[in-house]
Amino acid sequence: MTVVVTGLYVYPVKSCGGIALDVAQLDARGIRFDRQWMFVDKDGTFLTQRDFPKLALVRTAFNGDNLVLSAPHVRDLCVPLAQREDADVLPVVVWRDMCLAVDEGGLASEWVSQFLDCPVRLVRMADDFVRPVDPKYANTPAQTGFSDGFPLLLISEASLDDLNARLSDRGKIPLPMNRFRPNLVISGCDAYAEDTWKQVTIGDTVFDIAKASARCAITAVDQATGTIPQHDEPLATFAIYRRGARGVLFGQNVIHRANGRIQIGDVVVVNS
Repeated sequence: MTVVVTGLYVYPVKSCGGIALDVAQLDARGIRFDRQWMFVDKDGTFLTQRDFPKLALVRTAFNGDNLVLSAPHVRDLCVPLAQREDADVLPVVVWRDMCLAVDEGGLASEWVSQFLDCPVRLVRMADDFVRPVDPKYANTPAQTGFSDGFPLLLISEASLDDLNARLSDRGKIPLPMNRFRPNLVISGCDAYAEDTWKQVTIGDTVFDIAKASARCAITAVDQATGTIPQHDEPLATFAIYRRGARGVLFGQNVIHRANGRIQIGDVVVVNS
């Protein structure tokens, strides 16, 4: 059975809409521009769909040298992909990590503040800032952007199929893959085979399987509507058969060992 890459996704703004890719460029932090930006409150603390489910309605797209954000009832916002030389640098917080970020300015703040109806800033991780991955889980030094802690998330289609079969058996609505916001989607393996792997090669790039991903309430947010149609799902179903010491687990956090290029159709070779 050949395991292949069937989906590649980048999420430029933390907790907002993703972009499907045919080819992904990997830089030091993961897929280029992944979680490069995020929204913060007046204290510089990160905001996510846990706080504002409607962030799912913020769509992202690349257009030339700009990232374009669109959302209901507000005009599109264009943000330069390149860091502004005159921008203010400020400390921001993601979970327990203090990071240095660049403020994207008043227009961006007005845009998102209008959409969320509260004071919010849009920031990007400073180009020269390094946010290290917890060395407890990294075989080699690694870094990430504004993700929850790792540069990449991998999920197999078979694992989602198994979850959806269990949801259907319980009279619940099956879920699309975007509920789980993966970067890498693969097919051709058994359900949860990725749980047993330690290292894979995709294209010319080696990836270490770092740890299973503990899932949170964002998985209940419908990414198409920004609403929560089944408040207890999928966490209630996960709790029956995917509970671990750190919560319910689904998908694997992975770390790439070098910059590179991966694309749809690449074969996934299981090294160990």
